[in-house]
Amino acid sequence: MEVDPTMPVIQNMLLLDSEGKRIAVKYFDQQWATIAQQSNYEKSVFSKTSRTNARGEAEVTMFDEVVVCYKFIGDLMFYVTGSQDENELILHTVLVAFYESVTLLLRSAVEKKTVLENLDLVLLAMDEIVDKGLILETDPATIASRVSMRGAETDIPLTDRVTEVNIQSFLATAKEQLARSLLK
Repeated sequence: MEVDPTMPVIQNMLLLDSEGKRIAVKYFDQQWATIAQQSNYEKSVFSKTSRTNARGEAEVTMFDEVVVCYKFIGDLMFYVTGSQDENELILHTVLVAFYESVTLLLRSAVEKKTVLENLDLVLLAMDEIVDKGLILETDPATIASRVSMRGAETDIPLTDRVTEVNIQSFLATAKEQLARSLLK
């Protein structure tokens, strides 16, 4: 497939655990055609980035002539890579879409166990973000809505439902604390 050279292209999206083991990956570049090449690449990227502190903000590094944008959330490592000529801001935007859509889909329970239980949603989110290396969508709420197929059934957007769930859990917690303080 011939792609316009000015169009941003993603080489791969990786979701690894805290030991560098594969959870969900999508490769869009023939540079890593075999499972062995992919596994070696994942190990080397993990070893290069695991000692950094990318928990607060995403980090960007150059590795093996590839720009790697990554962020750690809990016991998971999210990676998006592009060629050395790719714009880091575009890679960062795709990374943010990746981890925020997963956060929305998993209701903020972003940890290895929850991701493995909902692997289908994570893979669908990856497919909604990038197809054949081309960026399709970067809005996390839109991605989560498409993956969960909620937009077609109801007029309430997913972000409003997430807010509603947060308010309900807040009220339940407040009730519990009030009840405990009255019983003392």
